[in-house]
Amino acid sequence: MAYDPRSERDACGIGFVANAHGTKSHEILTSALDALCSLRHRGAVASDAKTGDGAGVLLPLHANFFLDDSDLVGVATLFSWDNDSAKGLVEEACRTQGIAVVDWRRVPIDPSALGQAAIAAAPTIIQAILLKPPGADAQECERRCIRARKQAEKTAAEQGLRIYFPSFSFRSVTYKALCVADQLANFYLDLQDPRMQVPFAVFHQRFSTNTAPSWERAQPFRTICHNGEINTIQGNINRMRAREGRLGKRDLLEEELLRPLIDTNGSDSAMLDNVVELLSTEGRDISQAIAMLVPAAWESGQDLSDDVRDFYRYHSCLVEAWDGPAGLIFTDGVRVGASLDRNGLRPLRYSVCEDGLIACSSEAGAIDTSGHGSVRRGKLGPGQMILVDPSAGGFQDDPVERAARKRPYGAWVDAHIKTSVGVAADPVVPDDLVQRQVTFGYTKEEFTTILRPMATAGHEPTSSMGDDTATAPLSDANRPLYNYFKQRFAQVTNPPIDHLRERSVMSLRTLIGPHDPLLWERPEAAALLELETFFLYKPLGGYPLDATFEVAGGARAMAEALSRISDEAEQAARIGSGILLLSDRNISLERAPIPMLLAVGAVHQRLMRCGHRTRTSLVVETDEAREVHHFACLLGYGAEAICPRLIMESIADLVAKGRLGENIAVDEALMRYRSAVEEGVLKVLSKMGISTTDSYR
Repeated sequence: MAYDPRSERDACGIGFVANAHGTKSHEILTSALDALCSLRHRGAVASDAKTGDGAGVLLPLHANFFLDDSDLVGVATLFSWDNDSAKGLVEEACRTQGIAVVDWRRVPIDPSALGQAAIAAAPTIIQAILLKPPGADAQECERRCIRARKQAEKTAAEQGLRIYFPSFSFRSVTYKALCVADQLANFYLDLQDPRMQVPFAVFHQRFSTNTAPSWERAQPFRTICHNGEINTIQGNINRMRAREGRLGKRDLLEEELLRPLIDTNGSDSAMLDNVVELLSTEGRDISQAIAMLVPAAWESGQDLSDDVRDFYRYHSCLVEAWDGPAGLIFTDGVRVGASLDRNGLRPLRYSVCEDGLIACSSEAGAIDTSGHGSVRRGKLGPGQMILVDPSAGGFQDDPVERAARKRPYGAWVDAHIKTSVGVAADPVVPDDLVQRQVTFGYTKEEFTTILRPMATAGHEPTSSMGDDTATAPLSDANRPLYNYFKQRFAQVTNPPIDHLRERSVMSLRTLIGPHDPLLWERPEAAALLELETFFLYKPLGGYPLDATFEVAGGARAMAEALSRISDEAEQAARIGSGILLLSDRNISLERAPIPMLLAVGAVHQRLMRCGHRTRTSLVVETDEAREVHHFACLLGYGAEAICPRLIMESIADLVAKGRLGENIAVDEALMRYRSAVEEGVLKVLSKMGISTTDSYR
C-alpha cells in the first residue's frame, strides 16, 4: 500500500529546559530527561514493554565532548541499515561542500534498553566528526550541512541504501530512538556522561496514531518537535513542490541540489521541519520562520499590535499557513522557543525561575523547578510564542513583536498591496437562461431544497442525516463531477472547529497575483490583490482560458481541449500573466463546457509540474458551481476565486418573477446567497480542522 502522508498524526509530549543566561550544565540535560520520563504516558508501548512510539532529545552541540580543545566541530548523526557502506557517500558529499570528516564514531549504546521490535528494526548509529570550512560563518556552515546531507540522501537513494540523518550540523545534535521515554538515557550512554553540558535541551515523547512507529519518525527532528497534526499537509506539500527551482537562490545548481524541498517519506511534522530548517538557514530568524508557517489569527486579532498584524499580512503574501492544531518547540541550536497555532488546541505551559531556569512542557509539573528561587508561571495562548535567547536578554514573551520591528513591513504592505473594494452585483437575466440551466444540470429539486433557502435565509438548509440516493458511480443518471468527490473530516486527536463560535480564528481572505520566491524578503512581495473572500460577483481581468470543447468531437475533443488550456496556462505564466481566468462562458450548440473541476485540476497540476504555479493565480468564471460542495471542491483543487455567473442570473430571475417568497431585492438575495456559500465553506474547513481558505486550497 502506498504511503499517505495524511495518515501521520500525533498527540505527543513535548518541552524544553533552558538557562536564560546561556550557562551550560549537565543538570539541564538531566532535567529534560526527567521530564521525558514524566511524559511516558504520552506514548504507546508495544507488547514487549520496551518498544515505544519513539523518544528523543535535541541538544546544542558541545564540541569539546566530541573532539578535545576544538570549537570548529560539527557532528552528523547517521542511522544506517546497510552497515558502514554509507560512510563513503557521506564523506564525498561533505568534501564537495568543503567540510572535512576527521573521524567516525560509533555512538555508545546499550541495546538492552530496547524492546524486541525496536531491536529488530534498529539501524547502526554512527557519527561523523566534521570540521568547519575555512572562512565560512555560522550560517554558511549550516547551509553547507544541508547541501551535503541532501547530496548524501540522493546518492543513497540512487544506490538503494536506507539511511537517515537525525542531525547534521555545527550547532546541534539529536539523540532519538524507538524506545519508551524513560529508557532513552539508558540506551544512549552519551546522555549519562557528565561531560555533556548544554545551555538547553529539547525533549519529545511521540504518540503515533493510525501509523506504525519507526526510528526515522521519532522526534525531535533537526529544528522542531511537534505535538498535533497538520491538516493542510497535502496542499503544503504541493505548494512547496511548486516552489522547487524558484526559491530565489542565485546559484541554479544549488536550487537543483535542494530539490526535493520536502521528504515525503517523513511524517507531517518532519515535513514542517524541512521548511523551518530551510528558512532558518537562509536568512530568517528561527522565530520568524515559525511565525511565517504557523501564524496567529491576525486577520481579526484585536489584541495584536499594528506592527505584528503587518508582519503577518506581509508574510502571508509569501507562504500559506501550515494549518492544524499544533504545539511547537523549536531551535536553531542557539535559541530555543515554543509556539501554539492560531486555535491554541494543544497545551503548553512554562515556568520562569528566579535563577534563570526556563521550563516549558505540554503538561504542568513535568519539569521540577524546586530550588530555583521564585517562579513565574504561565501558559501559551492561541498564536502566542516564547523564546529564550541569551544574546538578546534571555527570556522573551514577545519574539514576534521584536521580529515585526526589524523591517518596515507596514510601509511595504501599504505601498504595494491592493485591497479590492468589491463590485456591486447586477446580473442581467439572459434570454437563454433555461437552456443554460439544462446544459449544466440544474434541477427543480435543487432550486426548491437548496438554492432558494440560501438566497432567502442566508444559510444552507438543514436536513436529516443520510442519503438514500445512489452514489454517483452507481447512479443511472448523469451526475455532476463534484458528486464523485467526498469531504473528509477531522479524526482522532484533532477536534473539528466550531466555525460559528470560533469565527475570529477563521478567514476567507484571498490573495490574487504572482508570489515572490520564498527566500526573498523585499517590499514588492506584497504587490498582490487582496480580496475579503473567494466569492466574486464579477470576474477579475486576466489571461482568458476557454473551458469549452467542440461537441462533435466527443471525448477526444474534450481531452484535446484540456491539453490546450493547460498549454496556454503554462505559456501565459511563463510570460508573466499574474491571473488566469478559466471560463465556460463560450458554450453554444456547437461547444460544450468542460467540467470546471476537471479544467481547474488540469491547469493547476500542469502549472505545478512546470514550476510556475506560484507565478499566477487561477480565477474561475463558471455556470456550473451552485452548491457549497461545488465551491469547496474548486477551492480544494486549486481555484483562488470563483464567480458563479449562472446561479446569480438564476437568482435575479427568481426575484423578478417573485418566486423567493418575500419582497427582496436582487442585491440582497445575492448577498444572502453569498453569505450561505461562505458559511458553508467555513463549515467544510472546520470539519477538517482548517482555519483559512488559503491553507485549504
